[in-house]
Formats: sequence, structure tokens, C-alpha cells
Amino acid sequence: MLDGLDGVLREKLPAALAGHCRLANADKDKLVFLVSAPVWKSKLRLMADVLLDAAAAAGHPARTLVVKVEPPAPMTPDAIGKPLTQAVRDSLRMAARSVEDPDLRAQLLKLASVPK
Repeated sequence: MLDGLDGVLREKLPAALAGHCRLANADKDKLVFLVSAPVWKSKLRLMADVLLDAAAAAGHPARTLVVKVEPPAPMTPDAIGKPLTQAVRDSLRMAARSVEDPDLRAQLLKLASVPK
């Protein structure tokens, strides 16, 4: 039921906003949405009347909209610490040669020399 209502409600939202929110709960009085960042929370709250009207039309007469920010899940251990490819190392070295800032050059060379 929740997934079906989520689809109906997100159809009423602009595509950019719909991609950053999801219906997390719906009870007799409120709809609870989760968003990925505070900016989407503000934008979704501006659409409260549209969402509540759409929910009522779908047979769920909620009276309030609750929006909570749920940051993206942290990176998985598999994605952290993958070794750099030789092409990336070469690109870092080329970038180091092209910059004038000695601190930035040192950091780029340091990155390029991280052990495999």
C-alpha cells in the first residue's frame, strides 16, 4: 500500500524533487516523507497542499505533511580505498606539472604515489 501511494504522490511532484524523496510512512493523520538533503525538505514542504490533496484523492485523507532529512548512506567498505589506476596516477602527475602552486603540486604528487 505504501509503495503504491508513494508512486501516486511522487507523480504530482516536479521530476527533480521526486527523485530526492520517498514516502516513508502514512497513517490516518499524516504523511511522512524522507528527503536526501535540507534543500529538498524545503522544496517538498512547499508542495504540501498538492501532496495532501493527492493523498485524499487516493483515499488517504492525511492532514499534515512531515518531512525528515535522511542523509545518503555512507560509502561501503568496498568503495573506500580502491587503488588508483595507472591512468589516474599519470593524470595526477601531469596535473602536478601544470600547476604553479607548490603546495598543490606536492599534494598531487603525493596522491599519485600512493601505494597500490
